[in-house]
Amino acid sequence: MKRMILILALLLLALPGAAQDMGDCMLEAPESPAQINMIGWTYPIIDFYAGELEACNSVDNIDVNTQLLDSGSAHDQLNLALGAGGTSPYDIIMVTQGDVNSYVAEGWMMPLNDLIDKYEESHNISDILGLADMTVDGNIYALPMEQNTRHFFYRPDLLEKHMIDVPETWDDVIAACGVLAAEESIVIPFTTQLHAGWAWRIEFSDMLLAFGGQALNDDNTPAFNSDEGVMALEKLVEIVDACMGPEGLTYSIDDSQIGIATGELAMAFTWATRAAAMDDPDFSDYVGGIEFAPAPKAMADGLYGATGGTGAGLGIPANIDDDPDLVFQVILEALDAASQVEAAKLGVITRVSVAAEADARYLPAVFATIEGGVEGQNVPAIGAVLNPVFGQWLPQIMTGEMSAAELLDAAAEAYTAEATAQGFIES
Repeated sequence: MKRMILILALLLLALPGAAQDMGDCMLEAPESPAQINMIGWTYPIIDFYAGELEACNSVDNIDVNTQLLDSGSAHDQLNLALGAGGTSPYDIIMVTQGDVNSYVAEGWMMPLNDLIDKYEESHNISDILGLADMTVDGNIYALPMEQNTRHFFYRPDLLEKHMIDVPETWDDVIAACGVLAAEESIVIPFTTQLHAGWAWRIEFSDMLLAFGGQALNDDNTPAFNSDEGVMALEKLVEIVDACMGPEGLTYSIDDSQIGIATGELAMAFTWATRAAAMDDPDFSDYVGGIEFAPAPKAMADGLYGATGGTGAGLGIPANIDDDPDLVFQVILEALDAASQVEAAKLGVITRVSVAAEADARYLPAVFATIEGGVEGQNVPAIGAVLNPVFGQWLPQIMTGEMSAAELLDAAAEAYTAEATAQGFIES
């Protein structure tokens, strides 16, 4: 249903634009000064939204400060700040669906249902796609800023030079890397992101689904230590060995974006939010020279190997010393229809009423992946227990000390112990 709503939204005729201009902040000044701090990670559409949040600095007694780091540093900072207890230093936090599941399990996020109900009539919040992805046990914890998935980026000139067809499967990618290893103009043939534990978790989870596996059984017991799980983990190691090597393992999301835009890479598998920069002459050396395809499949007759839908959203920590109502209004100002018309130039936005105005070369690959890609499970045990276990165990496969089957069995044992202790599995 989520996919159908997204595709239908992009076929709608755009509704008339809002009267408010992009960059304006229409809030009334609060009686007492409010300093509102936001943290997130930087890429073009998020940089834009940060500017929209800061537009509320034009209102008396409101001081909005945004801090955008690289994705890994932002997550590290969030975990430290929110996990320390006490008042949160941040009033607005950028989160993914996985973050919401994890943070809610820790008690770190504020439900927004009452505020959404209060401002629905004036701000048409139900026009925003992806609210269900930011929901846990009926409570909505963030407003989505973008739709996102991962897909394939490639240099057609290099593929044509070496007579390589655009890869459709991961085996095709591996074969292409074998040929491109001889290309002297590049540093590495291909990267996907395996630079951190959370990155391994994302890659493995999608690869597992692409091989037809599941992370958990219906009773929350582990299902990932299966034949499909072993194939998924072994395939990631095969990709590293054939395409990336030790240097490629260090490539973050930012590094992959820069690498494909500057000619270091021939191919990359990364987030749709990074595609618009490929045609930015201030960023890319190959404007118009980078093409896009859906996510590679694990099996030729299978689904595209990437989950898709809601990317990042804005939420409010559970313990803030500013007025949550005011903070929520600032978020609404940044995500209004006028703002999203401009944001659509940088990524895949979330308001149905303006989605049809989106126009970018990479969108067919994005929507094909979302429509035909794998779908994950959205259960609390994944965010609370499984994600940290994956982040701890999966990178250890590169030490060579355990086989894929041994590692996944060890991870399953660790997960089962903690999930039982937390009540997700009956003892």
